[in-house]
Amino acid sequence: MRTYTATPKDIEHRWYVVDAEGMVLGRLATEVAKIIRGKHKPMFTPHMDTGDNVIVINASKVRVTGRKAEQKEYFRHTGYMGHERFTPFATMLAKHPERVIEKAVYGMLPKTALGRQSLRRKLRVFAGAQHDHVAQQPEVLTFTKSEK
Repeated sequence: MRTYTATPKDIEHRWYVVDAEGMVLGRLATEVAKIIRGKHKPMFTPHMDTGDNVIVINASKVRVTGRKAEQKEYFRHTGYMGHERFTPFATMLAKHPERVIEKAVYGMLPKTALGRQSLRRKLRVFAGAQHDHVAQQPEVLTFTKSEK
C-alpha cells in the first residue's frame, strides 16, 4: 500500500470565520493553527499547503487564564546590542489586539519556508466584529469554550 500524498489539483481551500469573544487565547490559537495547517483534513500532507483561510473577529475580547494578564510580555529586539523591548499583554491587547492572536498562532506554525511564506498569509485578524472578506463567503466555525 502506498502512502497518500496530496497534489495541487486535489487541494480545495475554504474560508472560515471564528468569533474570539470570550475564548481563551491559547486554545483558540491551537485550533486556528490546525485549520491553517490543514491537519483537520484527511488529505493532510506535511510539505503541501492543504490548509484553509481563517478570519478571526472580536480579537480585542479574547481572554487569558491565570495571572497571564499581568505577567505575560511580548519580546522584540531593535537590532542594537542590549536593546530588548518588552510589551505587557494588557498594553498589547489595548493598542494592537490583532497582534496578540497573530503572535500566538504564528508561534504554532512550522518554522519552515512553507510556514513563513504561505501559511502566515492564511490568517486575517480583526479587532472588532466586522471584516472585509464577505466576498469569500466564509463559513462560521465554532469551538467548544472551556469553562476555565
